[in-house]
Amino acid sequence: MLVLPVRTAILYLLVVVIIRLMGKHQIGQLQPFELVITIMISELAAVPMQDTDIPLLHGIIPILTLLLIQISLSLLTLKNETARRIICGGPSILIENGKINQAELTRLRYNLNDLLEQLRLKDMPNIADVEYAILETSGKLSIIPKSQKRPVNPEDLKLETPYEGLPVTLIVDGVLKDKNLSRLNLTQDWLRDELNKYGLVSWDQVLLASLDTTGRLFLQPKS
Repeated sequence: MLVLPVRTAILYLLVVVIIRLMGKHQIGQLQPFELVITIMISELAAVPMQDTDIPLLHGIIPILTLLLIQISLSLLTLKNETARRIICGGPSILIENGKINQAELTRLRYNLNDLLEQLRLKDMPNIADVEYAILETSGKLSIIPKSQKRPVNPEDLKLETPYEGLPVTLIVDGVLKDKNLSRLNLTQDWLRDELNKYGLVSWDQVLLASLDTTGRLFLQPKS
């Protein structure tokens, strides 16, 4: 009776480990060969999970083989530009110098409605505002607006801006991040004093506490 749950748990943990080993890519950012391997892994895991007559190794061995193939192809594309171009393909320019590349749209079977939809999703509803639109190998569309349509930034206005780093979390869901506290050369006594200002006496009462690079503390108590 416990055979099926145990097999399911083993295969689940194996697939989770393999997906982690494949890298931190979102589904929409996977290269074609990575997407194929991901789909095949899920199918291979499902078969021995459903049929207990199939030995568990008959699912594990092909999955590990696919992992080896994926790692090998990833290393090959990392080291060899020709292999990367053959396996992953290359980006395609759909709009160049403000003009739609009709030949490239036809070659990719990418119609104008798809292009306009992607531009709208990128907050560029007017195609006249686009200098370049590039279809990346992951299938995502990168857009470079015309210079007159780009958002103004401080450098354009010749303004000096202070450095802004990432805030450091000090307490997450009632758990003190002691290493982060030490990294900032702060003590628990200092943090307790800050908690007292909010009428709190322990870490358990805090949902989130973080400190930004200006020394400003963000603190939200648990509800």
